[in-house]
Amino acid sequence: MSTLRVATYNIHKGVQGLGLAKRLEIHNLAPAIQSLDADLVCLQEVRQFNRREARRFAHWPVQTQADFLAPPGYHAVYRTNAITRHGEHGNALLSRWPVLACEHRDISDHRLEQRGFLHVTLSVHGQALHVLVVHLGLIRRSRMRQLASLQHYIQTNLAPDAPLVLAGDFNEWRSGFAAGLNLVGLRAWPVPHATFPSRLPLVQLDHVFARGLVPQSLTVLRGSVWWRMSDHLPLLAEFSWPS
Repeated sequence: MSTLRVATYNIHKGVQGLGLAKRLEIHNLAPAIQSLDADLVCLQEVRQFNRREARRFAHWPVQTQADFLAPPGYHAVYRTNAITRHGEHGNALLSRWPVLACEHRDISDHRLEQRGFLHVTLSVHGQALHVLVVHLGLIRRSRMRQLASLQHYIQTNLAPDAPLVLAGDFNEWRSGFAAGLNLVGLRAWPVPHATFPSRLPLVQLDHVFARGLVPQSLTVLRGSVWWRMSDHLPLLAEFSWPS
């Protein structure tokens, strides 16, 4: 109970490479995610199904990717963000702690991108912890409106003192982008931790914010074990509960 480990990782739909060089990485992702030993794993670009990839790869998992990646004993929660020609993809949360409630909110800002966030309420030793898993858009003006939507959602749906973790792929690296989130008590690390592109990370697109928890450390997982599996690197944050 004293420490909460939170990971966030855009898994690039479990597939890497282009054309004939495309390879299935979902089987490598499963043990890698388990090795994080995180209490919460926030995932983006997760697939429930994709007919084309299932035909292409002989070892495509029968389970949904969220269920396939969940370490033993974890609870997997998944909701779709985007419907595509051959399938769909969305956000997932893998949790050591029991799930009390979950919902999905569509924050798509224009017709070219389907975006959303997952809200899961967990029971952590009898205390409610809210977790939002988010994947924001590629266009900056759109992202700013999506951040405003997140701020409004938190203000209107959660008590001001409710413990909260917000994590995911924000597609944003500029300083000051989270001013609205700071207004609702969410804080992140002041020093950037580059997560993209995974082979030679230059900017931080992935972030972990928290409220009601004490930040302890933030680590980017580096090396070929990680950059081979996705175009993003995972972040691992550690928090302690206030005494």
